[in-house]
Amino acid sequence: MTEPLIPAPPLPEVAPEQLRWKCDPSAFRFRDTSELEPIRDIIGQDRALRAIQLGLEMKSPGYNIFLSGFVGTGRNTTVSRVLQKLDRGEESPPDLCYVFNFRDPDCPRALLVPASKGCDLVQRMRRLVRQLARDVPKVFEGQTYQRARATIRKRYEKRQRSVVEQFQKRAEKEGFALVQVQAGAIANPEVVPLIDGEPKFLSDLEEAVDGGTFDAKKLEQLRDRQVEFSSELPTVFKEAMKVETEMMVRIQELDVRSVKPIVATCVSDVRDAFSELPEVLDYLEQVQEHVLENLAPFVGTHPIPRPSPTGNGIGESEEPGGPIEYRVNLVVDNRRVRGAPVLTEDVATSAHLFGFVERSFSTEGEGPVNHMKIKGGRLHEANGGYLILNTSDLFSEPPDVWNQLKRVLRTGKLEIPTSPPGSMLGPSPVKPEPVPISVKVVLIGDHHQYAILHAYEEDFRKIFKVRADFDTEMSNGLENIVQYGSFVQRLAQEEGILAFDRGALSATAEYGSRLAGRKSKLSTRFNLIADLAREATYFARLAGAKKVGAEHVEKALEEKDHRDNLAEEKMREQIEDGSIFIDVEGQKVGTVNGLAVYESGDHVFGLPSRITATVSLGNAGIINIEREADLSGRTHDKGVQILSGYLRSKYAQEKPLTLSASLCFEQSYSGIDGDSASSTELFALLSAIAELPLRQDVAVTGSVNQSGEIQPIGGVNEKIEGFFAICEARGLTGTQGVMIPAANVPDLMLRRRVVEAVREGRFHVWAVGTMDQGFEVLTGVAAGDKQGRRAYPLGTANGRVDQRLKKLANLMRDYGGHN
Repeated sequence: MTEPLIPAPPLPEVAPEQLRWKCDPSAFRFRDTSELEPIRDIIGQDRALRAIQLGLEMKSPGYNIFLSGFVGTGRNTTVSRVLQKLDRGEESPPDLCYVFNFRDPDCPRALLVPASKGCDLVQRMRRLVRQLARDVPKVFEGQTYQRARATIRKRYEKRQRSVVEQFQKRAEKEGFALVQVQAGAIANPEVVPLIDGEPKFLSDLEEAVDGGTFDAKKLEQLRDRQVEFSSELPTVFKEAMKVETEMMVRIQELDVRSVKPIVATCVSDVRDAFSELPEVLDYLEQVQEHVLENLAPFVGTHPIPRPSPTGNGIGESEEPGGPIEYRVNLVVDNRRVRGAPVLTEDVATSAHLFGFVERSFSTEGEGPVNHMKIKGGRLHEANGGYLILNTSDLFSEPPDVWNQLKRVLRTGKLEIPTSPPGSMLGPSPVKPEPVPISVKVVLIGDHHQYAILHAYEEDFRKIFKVRADFDTEMSNGLENIVQYGSFVQRLAQEEGILAFDRGALSATAEYGSRLAGRKSKLSTRFNLIADLAREATYFARLAGAKKVGAEHVEKALEEKDHRDNLAEEKMREQIEDGSIFIDVEGQKVGTVNGLAVYESGDHVFGLPSRITATVSLGNAGIINIEREADLSGRTHDKGVQILSGYLRSKYAQEKPLTLSASLCFEQSYSGIDGDSASSTELFALLSAIAELPLRQDVAVTGSVNQSGEIQPIGGVNEKIEGFFAICEARGLTGTQGVMIPAANVPDLMLRRRVVEAVREGRFHVWAVGTMDQGFEVLTGVAAGDKQGRRAYPLGTANGRVDQRLKKLANLMRDYGGHN
């Protein structure tokens, strides 16, 4: 391999004009953004807008919307503005009330009434209770009622006395009397003998027998007869109690007859106001029946005792508004809502979304739980309208929250949980009746969340049929740049920032193009554009300017970069002080400067990394040292495998590919992934095979396919600027530069300092489309083309690679033959 090398023809460099798009301020027909109308519409999201419009206007089940995209692309703003513009109708959604369920006290009843009717029902029921409390006692205090009641009592008390008197007469005829025996606070009736007209207890007569003053035989006769009368006594008093019970029934019937007209009149006042609502009329019918059966709360000091219902606290609390049974819990009040509601919930807990039953505890145990303790959730409030949720907020909660949301959207029924997820308490004593619900849910998330839900949640595909995908970029044209200016003017009106002159707007548009990663595009991540506008205003005011100029925008960008680039500076210092080995001059065999992109929060930067390759006799193939150390990702592993395919297709058509080679990212101690360095690794490998030195003043990036075509990569601007910063720190020699894929030229939006260095010839950028072009730049040797089945020309780079591989194959064959 001592044949003279054929020099490669020079490869044209990328022109300075291609390294950065420049926005011409003279293209604007205004002096500053204050002359523009502030834009209220959404910028650059036509596709997403059409999807949202479809999802919102479709009334069929399952057409809920998932908004996917990066933060700052306007997802929240877009859906809010679209919903504000949407014709939501004039009719407001119904109010939701919970009332006592007289048929099933443990299951409070839900009533849906027209908007503002809920408050009306609450007030009318309170008025009903007040009227009953005022008028019912008057009935019982009236002479007509008192006379009728006295007549009933007189008739039944006479019957009761008759039963007892008949028994007493029979007893007296036999020589016995009915007396009341006091036992503590209780007096019990007892039958005792009459001796000389005086009632005597048997114990007294037994003493008389012992004293010889009473006949023992007669005592025994009296004892036997007393037992007979005593056995009849319970029957007598049972008959008397039966008469009293019958009297109580007749008095209760009198009570009902007496107050029924008043109760019916009071209830009819409420019934007339809700005559078109069958559910409310049925409830009022039950109220009327219950009042007539349970008059005690309205009777006051009425002497007749009446049982009051108990259980779950019902009937136990006479709070303002009357007995609990007749109070109305207005859970959702839509009297001030116009059209379909639009709500956003950032705290997606079970209680906030679906409501809950309030429970209280004290040292005496759990307090009363009834329908008045029911609290509604945001889904109740959004019924008939729209609810906006954030996917991250939703899935930060227990899985039950997502499962219940799916169930609500699938069934159209909203059930308040009786026990919140993760609660150590048992279920609530009451189970509120589910309510029918019609709500359109808008979930805001990112592409990754959508992909996971779509792949693994079958229900998700059924209930979120519309995806509104927000783009991060839009076309770069005058119209969209002017919209940038209108956006700045909106911020000026809303936040008081300064107007931007034409130069400042041009600088902002150039920043937007860099964010988009392509000259022909502008970023739609308006949160970043807004931050730039705010910070540029700060520096303009600091300088005493009345408007924001280009210099203030540049200052804001420089300061932001300085705030965020501490990690970059620390890593660059390690290269500059020699802790990390990087050469920016000279030539070396099997060594090349690759370029990698790093992220530190929002800050993205590029730095060079030394990649080396060694080759020896053997048949181990290409060894990826990063993979052997478990530091290589799958994409990087694939890129290394492609290198073998390239070598076989280009150099092993007439001979076996026999070698042992290793590739390594030197001084790399963390994981490596991606294939953007695959061409760089291949250049190092070809250099080691051909024993041709590579330029160390040129850094390389780009992926490669098996055909040797250089493919585009990401982060091209950061990579170029990273190598430029190292070269600039060590001193630009005029020969240094970066080699990038030709397909990445439209993505170039380099900083002005780099562009000026290229313009002055102190730095260079080459764009290559094939491995052969890149190998020529790095070695200065012509690549050489293969003519048919003939070998690559001697003195060319490919010829050197081919001859070395042939030599390794022969050595391997001879070595195998000797063994």
